[in-house]
Amino acid sequence: MSQKNKTIIGRLESITLPELSIADLQVRVDTGAKTSSLHVDNIKKSIINGIHSVTFDLHPDVHNVETIQRCTAPISDIRKVKSSNGTAEERYVIETPVILGQEEWLIEITLTDRSDMSNLMLFGREALGKRFLVDPAKVFLGSK
Repeated sequence: MSQKNKTIIGRLESITLPELSIADLQVRVDTGAKTSSLHVDNIKKSIINGIHSVTFDLHPDVHNVETIQRCTAPISDIRKVKSSNGTAEERYVIETPVILGQEEWLIEITLTDRSDMSNLMLFGREALGKRFLVDPAKVFLGSK
């Protein structure tokens, strides 16, 4: 794919995670992070219809922590991930469709309980793939 065909996005974007019933989720685009990560609460592993799954709570509106969205997704992997503060932890990985602008595709997301983060989700390099160029001086270019 040539550079001409790539959509330019900003350092902050708004995405939809349709299978998790999450719309208009503000994410920080992070080309320094390999994998995308979602900051969630109350992570619980279970087996649903014979499938290893994970259930978690998400606060989709950063400005209203009272709003809680309960989500369940099949576990696609468990990985050791080194966080920005340098500590390694095992995280559940889910695979789910994402929508940004006119594009929809599958991404992997690691789940972690990090309430100290200012953005609920980091959108990493693997999620960006070869689809986008990032302009760090702009916000919400791809979400329009």
